Amino acid sequence: MTARPTFSHEGDFNFTWGFYRDFDLTVLIPIVTNRFDRAAETALRGTGLGDAMVLVKYRFYRRDSQRGTTQVSVTFGPKIPTGRTNLTDGNGIRLPASLQPGSGSTDLFLAANGTYTGLFNIRRLVADEDFHALLRSRGTQATRLGSDLESRFWLSYRPYESKNGDREWFVGPTLTWLHSQDDSVARVTQRGSGGDVLLAGITTYVGVRPGMHVWLGMDWDAAHSAGVLFQPVRHRISFGITQQFRLRL
Repeated sequence: MTARPTFSHEGDFNFTWGFYRDFDLTVLIPIVTNRFDRAAETALRGTGLGDAMVLVKYRFYRRDSQRGTTQVSVTFGPKIPTGRTNLTDGNGIRLPASLQPGSGSTDLFLAANGTYTGLFNIRRLVADEDFHALLRSRGTQATRLGSDLESRFWLSYRPYESKNGDREWFVGPTLTWLHSQDDSVARVTQRGSGGDVLLAGITTYVGVRPGMHVWLGMDWDAAHSAGVLFQPVRHRISFGITQQFRLRL
């Protein structure tokens, strides 16, 4: 039987290069910390390099108007098994695949994103939808972790924008649906280990200076599946800093 971490932290190093008009290349390298709390026993925990991803993003539609910008893009690429899969407990026994920073599998990441500015003809009201899927294969310890689907809708309002556009502030509610398929160990499906979660929260995004942005998001479990083996996400906090720069080649 697989067991999901009771606490997980992931710090991502994200390098994105806009190498051609409407095309971006992203290399993402995570550092993952997992902890699994056990009643009246010492918690299992460990930190290591996670699986890296190499992604290509293509924006195939963009339209600018007085109302604002509408754009749609797709992203795809592999998740490479670079992550650590040999973490052990205090007795030297290797932790289950679901508690390792890496999966040992080569997976496929697919995503679609759309942004609509000027919703209801309100210029500063923006609707953003992100849908992505991680399609998993068999990895370490003969385990195939369940494939994941996520749909995130963010309705944001821009209460502040400097006259020259260098600084801006967005804030608004988010609604996220997470779906995880059942895990499989040695080709035996772990029935009920997957499920659905509905998260509600709020996200804020601030442009502090040209090329630098900061964001903070918080989500809480609003509803989830009641499977015996399913361990839903109870809450999620995300924080990030983006700095843009120009490469002179």
